[in-house]
Amino acid sequence: MSDHGFHVHGPHDHELEHAAQGHGDGFTNKIAMFTAMIATVGAIFGYMGGATQANAGLYKNNAAIKKTEASNQWNYYQAKSSKQNLSELALALTPAAKQDFYAEEIKRYKAEKTEIKAKAETLEAESNDWDRASDEQMHQHHRWAQATTLLQVAIALAAIALLTRKRWLQFAMFGAGAVGVSVGVLAFMHI
Repeated sequence: MSDHGFHVHGPHDHELEHAAQGHGDGFTNKIAMFTAMIATVGAIFGYMGGATQANAGLYKNNAAIKKTEASNQWNYYQAKSSKQNLSELALALTPAAKQDFYAEEIKRYKAEKTEIKAKAETLEAESNDWDRASDEQMHQHHRWAQATTLLQVAIALAAIALLTRKRWLQFAMFGAGAVGVSVGVLAFMHI
């Protein structure tokens, strides 16, 4: 209560205040304790949901960067292929005295293309790995979000149970909280 004028608070605050002063009954005390615990767990779940969502975005960004690098390598590969094709054409059109030069150029371009192709394929594989990691993080984010939502429903049911003093709402609140924590455990286990 405020000493400077009037203070307005809701019925839930009033019940919690009385419970803290020892005036609450078992029903009120259970709901107050449940609400505090579930709110704490919900805050942790919410943080984990945000962290996994951020990771998913970062991983997707890394996948895009690797895909771009792979594309650059494939373009480089194409350029070497064009030069190799020109050397093959020159080999066919030049006199025998210059053919050794173009034959060596063709061998060089083939060797360079092999290295470039291997690098491009490695970058594509890295891009796919980052994509998979992003998808896994997004799945885990959805689990954390589901768990957080269920805990928020449990807290809302706790407030309604406290106001209405309905025992069945108390059971519903405990049920929603248990399911929310269970889904959070699934998120933690990456399931």
